[in-house]
Amino acid sequence: MDALCAPTRRLFLHRMLWAAGLSTVGILPAACSSEWSLLSPRPVDWTMKPLSSARTEENVFADGHVELRIEHELLRGVTPQMLVWWWRNIEGEMEIKGQKYFRYLIWHPVDHIHFAVVKRLADGSVGVGSTFHLVEALGADMKNLIDVLLQLRRLDETGATVELDMFGRTVMRIHGDFVAESDGTRVISTMTLGGPGWLSRIGLIDWFFPAERRRAWLKHSVEEIGNLQFFLPALYARHARAGETGERMPA
Repeated sequence: MDALCAPTRRLFLHRMLWAAGLSTVGILPAACSSEWSLLSPRPVDWTMKPLSSARTEENVFADGHVELRIEHELLRGVTPQMLVWWWRNIEGEMEIKGQKYFRYLIWHPVDHIHFAVVKRLADGSVGVGSTFHLVEALGADMKNLIDVLLQLRRLDETGATVELDMFGRTVMRIHGDFVAESDGTRVISTMTLGGPGWLSRIGLIDWFFPAERRRAWLKHSVEEIGNLQFFLPALYARHARAGETGERMPA
């Protein structure tokens, strides 16, 4: 009997270890309580793009990891250079209808709650090697709260990648490719959950990022990326006039 139960006990212990680690870095199981709460929606003057505006898919691989992929609608008037600047300068303010807001709160005027750069480069700027703290409730639903530290691993005019690492492994990666076109940029986003077998084998993907939360992320990402079209060109132009669009401008 003990021999039969041993694998179950080991599975339980592994699951608890990883669950504790994931909770520590801010990935909470669905419906867990948090100190954070939703903010009042910001008064933007555009309608966010619907999920149907993008091509989305979810793939569950034989080794257990999950991949969510989005081919966003063209961001008209947005260039890859603007997107690089944006990633380096999210932690600033902008004005909407005569009132100043943190840029992150405008990026998604409903779901976003908090953003901070917790690790900068040696010169004080933001780039590959920086760490972001972000808090957002997917679909404005606190059951889908994401409160994480993400490392910026890649940033150039071909795309951006952020990762959540734990115990020396990458447990979540969000990768965006920037494809320049004549009248804008097309962004292809990919979220990868887990890795070759280790995370899925102990059942944590469906606990911490169940199907409902994955669907909410797809919708959130379509809205978030789509919103850049409505404010980033003007924001970038204002900073360009002030000579503030250099490669390593502090936020």
